[in-house]
Amino acid sequence: MLKNVLKSVGEYKKETILSPVTVALEVLLEVLIPYFMAVLIDKGINTGDMTEIIKYGMLLVVLAMAALAFGALSGHYAAVASAGFAKNLRKRMFYKVQDFSFLNIDHFSTSSLVTRMTTDITNVQNAYQMIIRVAVRAPIMLIMAFFMAFKVNSELATIYLWVIPILGIALAFIMTHVHPIFVRVFKTYDKLNNVVQENVHGIRVVKSFVREDFEEQKFKKISSSIYKDFTKAEKMIAFNAPVMQICVYTCMILISWIGANLIVGGTMTAGELTSMFTYTMQILMSLMMLSMIFVMTIMSKASVERINEVLIEVPDIANPEKPVTEVANGSIDFDHVSFSYSQNPEKLCLKDIDLHIKSGETIGIIGGTGSAKSSLVQLIPRLYDITSGTLKVGGRDVRDYDLEVLRDAVSMVLQKNVLFSGTIKENLRWGNPNATEEELIHACQLAQADDFIQTFPDQYDTYIEQGGSNVSGGQKQRICIARALLKKPAILILDDSTSAVDTKTDAMIQKAFIDEIPDTTRLIIAQRISSVQNADRIVVMDNGRITDVGTHEELLASSKIYQEVYYSQVKGAADNE
Repeated sequence: MLKNVLKSVGEYKKETILSPVTVALEVLLEVLIPYFMAVLIDKGINTGDMTEIIKYGMLLVVLAMAALAFGALSGHYAAVASAGFAKNLRKRMFYKVQDFSFLNIDHFSTSSLVTRMTTDITNVQNAYQMIIRVAVRAPIMLIMAFFMAFKVNSELATIYLWVIPILGIALAFIMTHVHPIFVRVFKTYDKLNNVVQENVHGIRVVKSFVREDFEEQKFKKISSSIYKDFTKAEKMIAFNAPVMQICVYTCMILISWIGANLIVGGTMTAGELTSMFTYTMQILMSLMMLSMIFVMTIMSKASVERINEVLIEVPDIANPEKPVTEVANGSIDFDHVSFSYSQNPEKLCLKDIDLHIKSGETIGIIGGTGSAKSSLVQLIPRLYDITSGTLKVGGRDVRDYDLEVLRDAVSMVLQKNVLFSGTIKENLRWGNPNATEEELIHACQLAQADDFIQTFPDQYDTYIEQGGSNVSGGQKQRICIARALLKKPAILILDDSTSAVDTKTDAMIQKAFIDEIPDTTRLIIAQRISSVQNADRIVVMDNGRITDVGTHEELLASSKIYQEVYYSQVKGAADNE
């Protein structure tokens, strides 16, 4: 797990190595300072020898300045290495998510992926910076200070050995009890992000139904859960500080008492006792730093596990070894296809679909809510893989194609399609990055979008807010249709994508398709009969199965479901007149 995550160090290996090297040099100089301070006191101050005072005083200044320089370099290298590591890790995760199928994304949820790429990576970045600097500094300082303390006075130095077991027990207690809490906290963070994301995305609905209080209570409940868990964890972590302080002051008292007796007995000098006090602080501060590292490691361990879950996730949809790189035509063949979102044959969403569509045909798809119309068309560009049967496009199994080639040949326009932050031109060029301005305008004319775009002050340079919040539903749908047409696809799928436009505009769009892209296979999912009645064939779906296939006239004569939908709409239209 850790090895996989550490691959993201990448080009920052040099800084990762230089940080501990420079911090080791800093520690070496810091440990030498108390030793020469003791010599300065004993040989210079106590004897009144100004030559010794100046000599050792200058040496101490040089050592202090050098330690400062190495410390600054160490901090610089650690900051660069940790920030670069986080950048690469975030990039790896984002690129990995781009390869995920819908099934992989459903496995994590959108809010969880956002948390992992933000909060979790920040935790790991902080831990990495601490490890390559503090985790190197603390043990080296501890060992060197111990060595120098024993060199000065071995009898006093044994006091330190009593501290280590006490701190070890405290750290073991913290580690075993706090880690499960942080694992739970980060999962709750996922829920919190989901609530915020859902609320912001649906703020118009929240306000129209006056549900602000309900949303606030929902947020408060999850936020309180995080607060309680964090408080519990922090209380346990805080237990480390008093234990450390007790150890520090106990050592100071014992060294003062025993050291004073040794000085009176003539076996120790005042300078040596002064250096022992400094070594006491260095040793115990090193132990304190080690405890901080343990705490940070506990926090980051949960984050590393969550990040690694994304990195090791295997996309369930991938290119074959020798992919087909050309789609011959827009023919589609469903040969006894069944599909389950969980890939469980016992829980099928689509059941035994047998449908054969010629290239250039216009196929209407009608069915009630939950009849699996959208699930059917999402199998064509391999947004999901079929559970059983065979699905062919252009005479080849969709699993034989290069994914990019297949999806480039299939344009999908959804009822809730997405526009991205940027100008209308930039959004349109998702369909064709190299499209000329004339091609953009022509596509918008076919989609009946040019008329309203021309009314905007900036026309095609009009800025679209995130999600297309500054255009109406019908305008958004028409821009998305134009974007899909710019791909010049072999197959065009309209998944209830004209639901927000009036019947006259819908009819003009359908006519434009027939006139301008006669060779493109068109699949039109619609709730309105008028949107599909001129199709070559209409497919009627119910409960994941195809119940009837035929022309408008044939279905009107033989299909009960089609008749019910048609007459309910005709009656509804008559009632509205």
